[in-house]
Amino acid sequence: MGAVPDQNDARPIRKIIHVDMDAFYASVEQRDNPELRGKPVAVGHGQARGVVAAASYEARRFGIHSAMASVTAMRKCPDLIFVRPRFDVYKAVSLQIREIFLEYTPLIEPLSLDEAYLDVTENLKGMQVATEIAQEIRAKIKQVTGLNASAGISYCKFLAKMASDLNKPNGQAVITPKYGPAFMEALPIKKFHGVGPATAEKMHRLGIKTGADLKSKSLDFLVQHFGKSGPYFYGLSRGIDERQVRPDRVRKSVGAEDTFSQDIHSLEAAETEVIPLIDKVWRYCEANDIRPRTVTVKIKYADFRQVTRSRSTATPIESAKMIREICNTILAGEFLSDKGVRLLGVTLSSLERRNATVTEQQFDLGL
Repeated sequence: MGAVPDQNDARPIRKIIHVDMDAFYASVEQRDNPELRGKPVAVGHGQARGVVAAASYEARRFGIHSAMASVTAMRKCPDLIFVRPRFDVYKAVSLQIREIFLEYTPLIEPLSLDEAYLDVTENLKGMQVATEIAQEIRAKIKQVTGLNASAGISYCKFLAKMASDLNKPNGQAVITPKYGPAFMEALPIKKFHGVGPATAEKMHRLGIKTGADLKSKSLDFLVQHFGKSGPYFYGLSRGIDERQVRPDRVRKSVGAEDTFSQDIHSLEAAETEVIPLIDKVWRYCEANDIRPRTVTVKIKYADFRQVTRSRSTATPIESAKMIREICNTILAGEFLSDKGVRLLGVTLSSLERRNATVTEQQFDLGL
């Protein structure tokens, strides 16, 4: 992670914008089908073992969200309308949005089809105020695509992403260097970038539940317990995030995991619980034209004993159904019903983009 950055650094303050489309997949469907406007819409598959990929704001009022089982979503909202995903359309719209970004800066780091970081410290328009750039970008997106976008503006990536959630939907917010450290102190630790479920659990055991708790720990303490991530957490708790906006960033692997509120004790329940995890990692593959060759399943038992098993294929995996079959095979061989399972995880690796191989770091999507 490197050394802790010097807050007295004389370099100019960076201007980072995080643009996040509002309910992107569902909004595209409502745009293209007027009959869906104003109604609760879920993009996904409505069958018994289906999963919600995205939900309109009308659906979210019923507590429906992505990665929720379709049967649960229907129970919460009997009038919910399911629409099958059209990734080719979402990709086309995402490219339109990308062209708008390129009018302002070449420093664009896409996170998915519907969100990206932009470094506008030095921008192609010569504009000095990042909030005005964000307003212009959002207005152009609306004009070109008919869709709403929210934005967050700050001096670092993490706070820009946090700010984009503050005035959703169709709004923007800024977190200045003056207020960055205070914002971080009040933030629950599980919302910190780089803190997945396992790390959050460890931090809670150490009495770290908020940014203020993390800030109270010495650098030596954090290095002792979190190794090379210690300096990163030390800096982040003080509002320091030196990660650069990296154009065309790609990943070496993509994973999702879930810690259950109650241990599960049957193979059937485990097979059901991995479905939203598979759906989430597969959506990333679909959205980025990436295919995996290796599937890894992580099982953590109630006694914290952990098992990870992988299966690789000779050719890239082309469907979520195939991933599910591999996961179920692994679970059937490793699941110990008498132990009780507290966590399951699914990771796809050996990722290949068409005509290229992905060579970046693993990124935990979490749930």
